[in-house]
Amino acid sequence: MTVTEDASPGASTHGPAHPRGGRPGKEDRRLSSPLVLTLTLLLAVLAQSPIRGLLATPRMQSWTTVFVAVTVQALPFLVLGVLLSAAIAVFVPPSFFARALPRRPALAVPVAGVAGAVLPGCECASVPVAGALVRRGVTPAAALAFLLSAPAINPIVLTATAVAFPRNPEMVLARFLASLLVACAMGWLWHRLGRTDWLRPPAHGAHEGATRGETFWNSVRHDIMHAGGFLVLGAMAAATLKAVTPPDWLRTAAGSPLFSVLALAVLAVLLSICSEADAFVAASLTQFSPTAKLVFLVVGPMIDLKLFAMQAGTFGRAFALRFAPATFVLAVAGAVLTGVVLL
Repeated sequence: MTVTEDASPGASTHGPAHPRGGRPGKEDRRLSSPLVLTLTLLLAVLAQSPIRGLLATPRMQSWTTVFVAVTVQALPFLVLGVLLSAAIAVFVPPSFFARALPRRPALAVPVAGVAGAVLPGCECASVPVAGALVRRGVTPAAALAFLLSAPAINPIVLTATAVAFPRNPEMVLARFLASLLVACAMGWLWHRLGRTDWLRPPAHGAHEGATRGETFWNSVRHDIMHAGGFLVLGAMAAATLKAVTPPDWLRTAAGSPLFSVLALAVLAVLLSICSEADAFVAASLTQFSPTAKLVFLVVGPMIDLKLFAMQAGTFGRAFALRFAPATFVLAVAGAVLTGVVLL
């Protein structure tokens, strides 16, 4: 009787769909998630000997170290960003943003860029927050300026930079000015040339009838599953490229001012280091010039592999394919210009 009461309206009323001894239907032959997990674990147990041998190789150990480091560094800040995003979506009324930002997008861009200085998070936190701002009606140009400035000029990042460069305090000022300059330039560029059909922020499901607390946690679960998957994919790509890049290439590139700048710009993209930790990595690259190190510090928080994956997942692939190259070029140019003047 219980089976009959729980059956869907479209289910057959003539007994079980697949009587004992009969051929199973399509629903029974479909692989479910628990079955796939069980088969994967069983395969891993059967092939544990060759898997152990593969993991013991130096290249695979390097891959595992970079993947775990990038993921562990970024995950707490991703969670912080998801919580901030959900809080903005649920508890901050749209009228707040209308009052806080100038009505004209050209003026809202620098205000949003400077506002990035008060968010203590890395680039992983800024992506979901910027997505929430767009969904709440903030002009995309201002939200994108905030997305780029927040990971690079917040107090934690600037403090870490000062600690990493104790004998070069001008590096902190140069990082702040160059990052803010590039963030505002990208905001104005998007306002001038950007198209609304390139930007496709994810739409959250309706929460009619739910309390604010329920809506908050539903938003958190949605964003953590959505952005977390792209974070893992980006970390895997960064670890793969780091493991296969020959170390001699870096030593050769440091000998030329032009190639040293380009090498550290590309390295910042490939390594995908969290902005809270990248200053210590830049300080350790003693064979490179201060301007090249500044390029590393400006480019990394604005565009890297995991950020590209997260931006593509949050705003759409059409947006990421246009936004990432433009950000890279402007970040390199802005950092070199600032470095020539201040360093």
